[in-house]
Amino acid sequence: MAMPTDSIESRSTDEQPNKRKRKRSIVWQYFSIEKSGTDCTRAYCNSCKKSFAYISGAKLAGTSHLKRHIKMGVCSVDRRNNEEISQLIPYTPIKTDSTAVDTIPPRRRYRGNPRPSSIPFKQETSNHSIAKMIIMHDYPLNILEDHGFVDLVRFLHPQVHLDINSVQEECVNIYLREKQDVIDKLSGILGHVNLALDLWESDQGLCYLLLTGYFVDNTWKLQKRILNVVMLPFSDTEAAFSRAVVDCLASWGLEHKIFTLTLGASFANEAVQRDLRSLLSVMNPQVLNGQLILGNCYARMLSCLADDALSSLRSLVKKVRDGVKYVKTCRGSEEEFIKLKQRLQNPSSKSLALDDQTKWNTTYHMLVAAFELREVFSCMDTSDPNYKETLSREEWRQVEILCVHLKLFFDAANILLAPTHPTTNIFFDEVSSIQLKLAQAAMSEDTFTRNLTKPLWEKFNEYWNGCSLIFAVAVVMDPRFKMKLVEFSFSRIYGEDSGTWIKVVDDGVHELFVEYIVLSLPPPTFVVEDNEGVKLEMSPEDEVSVSDDISNFDVYISDEIAGTQHMKSELDQYLEEPLLPRTQEFDVLSWWKLNAQNYPTLSRMASDILCTPVSTVAPDSVFDTVTKKMDNYRCSLNPSTVEALICAKDWLQYGSSSF
Repeated sequence: MAMPTDSIESRSTDEQPNKRKRKRSIVWQYFSIEKSGTDCTRAYCNSCKKSFAYISGAKLAGTSHLKRHIKMGVCSVDRRNNEEISQLIPYTPIKTDSTAVDTIPPRRRYRGNPRPSSIPFKQETSNHSIAKMIIMHDYPLNILEDHGFVDLVRFLHPQVHLDINSVQEECVNIYLREKQDVIDKLSGILGHVNLALDLWESDQGLCYLLLTGYFVDNTWKLQKRILNVVMLPFSDTEAAFSRAVVDCLASWGLEHKIFTLTLGASFANEAVQRDLRSLLSVMNPQVLNGQLILGNCYARMLSCLADDALSSLRSLVKKVRDGVKYVKTCRGSEEEFIKLKQRLQNPSSKSLALDDQTKWNTTYHMLVAAFELREVFSCMDTSDPNYKETLSREEWRQVEILCVHLKLFFDAANILLAPTHPTTNIFFDEVSSIQLKLAQAAMSEDTFTRNLTKPLWEKFNEYWNGCSLIFAVAVVMDPRFKMKLVEFSFSRIYGEDSGTWIKVVDDGVHELFVEYIVLSLPPPTFVVEDNEGVKLEMSPEDEVSVSDDISNFDVYISDEIAGTQHMKSELDQYLEEPLLPRTQEFDVLSWWKLNAQNYPTLSRMASDILCTPVSTVAPDSVFDTVTKKMDNYRCSLNPSTVEALICAKDWLQYGSSSF
């Protein structure tokens, strides 16, 4: 068989000095050939000196990889000349046979990824995709009439027909499909549902009530779902909220499965809270007679305290803000500030930034950065005569004290930013710590500290009195702490009176446990005889004259007491067992899942109390100083469409809607 021409070319010059052909490829303008060993020749890039295989024995590597090196810009030295090289090295087409004309080689086909042209167009699929985009990104429905969006869609696929009514209908269909999934999930839970109520206002004077449900599913995972968004045109009546809540719960079949209520900051009205507390006791009279209600959102309480602290020192905060604004906006000031910082060898790594006054955490960060750079600010007037915002030493001390207490609220609020919703047990230590530190600061010998913190402590003390029982019961359900952390924290907060408050928690835990025992008991039956002497078994729901028979009541009580005595040891056994070692990644719900067989009743109680929501706002609103508002566009939509858009967005984040 004849040897290929390339192989003849590749022989060394020693063997055929007179027959070697001149290399015609343009790559040899950029590469040189050097021998490497007896039977090996390598090509070296003239620019970056990188070597490539060329000849190894009788095997010729060719020049394609050399072309790629210079043409595709791989060579770091010649990358800047990539355009010139591309012009010098045109693409060489491949001929399929001796008669074929030059053609572009076929692209490699991947079986798992069909080409777009092979996918049949369906208008329904297009509407579904656009509807999901609108839901997930809060786009207005009238984006379908935006010329830029229309041009983009038509460019991607000319057959797409954009119709607002069709897309709006598909948004509602997605909502209905996802709602059925939520209904199925709720129907499978063994425990209760905890409700969080928040109120959004609008510029039109409308109010929108958001009901969010928290529950532990049958796999012992904490779940959170927005259940309803209800427009309340007349929210100034006391019963408006309770009627809306009752109607929403009835639509989900949850009238008798509610465990606790957590209210947003807009529910500060005592009459409204009293009405909702009565509603809770009616819906679930067994569970502490409606006592488990959180009268204020934790995030809103922290924001309110931070805003009060900043407002009390408004002039001082403005002075710092003006100084930062001068450095960041005046020409040449920031460069001069940096030079001055370097000369003073200030070690701070903070960078200055103006705050967003609708989010108090940005103001906190601005104050912290300014305080760490106070030496630089104090010397600014020496290098820049136009700078007039110099703070005195006492003013910087006040900024420091303000930052110390803002950090207390900032660290507490950060817990609410976790990617997964935290269980209630982790809040007791944080909330009790704030209560203790504010109480101590309110009695400080320093006048400024005392005047700053006393109003904050008084406001937080009201919150503490209303929520401490729920937080304490939740931490008792944590096998790492149980009653021990309650005893430790209360002794520091209440001193000699701590015993009274510890007993309140202990009694509350035992009373709640007994009520769960009652819930777990089968409904009693009563044996009666009719007029003919036939014995009948009847339940308490049967309204018959035997309700006056006190002996039947005695039977019921004896059965309850027998079950109670057996089950009470379940709680006592749990409390008497040693504490678990504390680990950072401890999952309290997983622990109760593993121990549900040992504590069948107590585990159901734990699943309910541990998923009690402490906040009513989304993570992106934790630091807001203004109430959430419904935008004007959504207010123009039908209330049922608004509910569909908001709920569907919340539900879709837990799994995409199938089509």
